[in-house]
This record gives sequence, structure tokens and C-alpha cells, in this order.
Amino acid sequence: MDTLPVDDILAPEPAETKERSDIFLWANNLVSIKEELQMEVFLFSKNFVVYKTQLGKELRKQFEPLFIDNLVEYVLDGAEQGLLVRDFEEAEADKNVLQRTRLSNVDNAQMMLNWLKTQEHEIEPFVEEDHDFKRIKGVVVRCSHPSIEKSFYVVKALPQSAIMKGKDSWMLRGGKFIAYDAEGSMRIPTDNQLLILGGDIYVFNPAKLSSIFGYDAKKYTIAEIKMKLIAQHFKLSVNQDQTIEEMVKGKKSLVNKLQKIDPTNIKQADLMNHAEEMDLPLMADNNGAIIIMDSKDLSIFINLLNEDYVESNLTGARYEITGKKPLKPPSEDDLLKQYG
Repeated sequence: MDTLPVDDILAPEPAETKERSDIFLWANNLVSIKEELQMEVFLFSKNFVVYKTQLGKELRKQFEPLFIDNLVEYVLDGAEQGLLVRDFEEAEADKNVLQRTRLSNVDNAQMMLNWLKTQEHEIEPFVEEDHDFKRIKGVVVRCSHPSIEKSFYVVKALPQSAIMKGKDSWMLRGGKFIAYDAEGSMRIPTDNQLLILGGDIYVFNPAKLSSIFGYDAKKYTIAEIKMKLIAQHFKLSVNQDQTIEEMVKGKKSLVNKLQKIDPTNIKQADLMNHAEEMDLPLMADNNGAIIIMDSKDLSIFINLLNEDYVESNLTGARYEITGKKPLKPPSEDDLLKQYG
């Protein structure tokens, strides 16, 4: 374990994710082969566990318009009208702007793709008797073709309103309602939502990036800025197997706390003294660097920066507080109202 310089705290992305994709070239090349695409449909749960599906051949004609045609049409029409591609973290949603972010920014999307790329042999088929339709969050279609070097993925949310279970539903046939004779059904949304192309996620519907994968670009951008400030202001000894940025990713509570923290307001010696006073397991090495071995150590460190550990002056009891509201002295107007 070594003390890392500031530049190493935020580790660089792998080379394959740094290379940006060209969605206009993708759409143009897809026109002549879209009817020959191999399309595999998977469901994924709220925990991003992926399930295989078995599809009837008659559904092929429905899936191409729903998942491919609308995307290609949007991009090609947009190209003629000057559609611009901008980073999701920097550009506001606009009629003539298509936003994108790096796949490496969105942990839950990576988790889902990891199933498809490295654990496909472990993916179970979705069977209603074994799995709960209510836990399904979305659908992802993997598209491949011999002329395409890497598969691309089209992702859509499946709201509960789009899912029907047989025992809860009726069918209308011949003007008469009868019992629904299927195990369940789902209605695929027709709008364009998310496309994963190489190391990029193209965001056709910005709200879906948050609702499906829980990615809030502005919060993560601020969190990264705060992590850089922390690395500059504090001497840290970090486990070489995992960077601090990687430890923060996916930890919503830490990301939220980093929004409010000003790391420059607290001295390292004061922070470590407070950790000792509160009997917290945060240690320093022989060089005085704070040891961050894992996300547990990082949580304690950020909690200290956020002043989440307090001791009661009345009882001496120690607490980790999850929320606080700063007290301010009453104004003169408030005092006049109270005592006047």
C-alpha cells in the first residue's frame, strides 16, 4: 500500500472506453443490414440481474420497428437538421442536441452488461412461476451482425403499468370480457430511450438514464470535483487495487454527502483527533497518511468531513447522525414577534 499522488486518485479510464463512438456512422451503416440483425431480448430486475427470454418468431417484425427503426430514423433525420452530440454532464436537454455519457460513468449499466458479456452462462430464463414480474425493471436487446465488430444494446424501461399478470387481468373478445389465458404480458414502450454503443450511452430520454440506472450526472460531477479537492487537501494512503473514485461509485449516500462538503475547511490533524475521540477505526500510516483500504474506511472519512459523529454534552453518548439542520440565532424581528 502506497501513498498515491493526486493524479492517481482519479484513475484513468481503460483505452477502449476512451474511444468515442460515432452514432451517425452507426445509423448510416445499419440501414442496409437492420433486417439481418440478430436480436436477443433480455429482461433485467431492479437489482440488475439479467434474465433470458424465449421469443416467438412472429415477434421479430414487431421488435425491429420498436427497437431499431425509430432510433435509426431519429439519428438520420437529425443529421440532416444539424443534430449535435454533447456530453450529458455538460449539455442541457435541447431539441437539437443528443446527449451521451460514458458507460464507465454509470455503474448499474456496467453491472447489467457484465452479465451479458462475462456471465451469460449463468443467466437464467425468465419463467413466471420462478420469478416475479413485479421486480422487472426493463428490457435490453442485444443486437449483432457479422459486419459489426461489437454488439450494441437498446435499453427501455418497463413500468409496472406496462406489465399484466394473467390472474389479475381480463381479455375482451367478441364484445365479451373473459379470463386472461396467458401467464403474463408486457407492452414495450414505443419511445427511444437509451442506446449503448461501444463505450458510450446515448440518452434519447434523459429522465430514463436516472430512472433506469440511477445516474445523476450533476451530482457525480460535483462528487468528482470534491474527490479531487480531498486528494489535494489530505494526505491519503489508498489501496492500490481500488481507487477512491471507484469506492464512491454506486454509493448514493456518499455522493449525496459530497455535494455539501467543503474539504478545505477541516485540517487533517483535527479530523484524525476527532476520529480518535469518537473511537473510530480510521488509522494513519507511519508517514501520517490516512489509510483508506476500502469503501468502509472511505465512508468513515467522508462522515467525519460531513461532521456526522457527535457526542452529547448531556449524557456523553456518541451518535452517528443521518441528518441535521444548522441552528441560527433568532433575528430581531423574530424576537419582537415572540416577546413584543
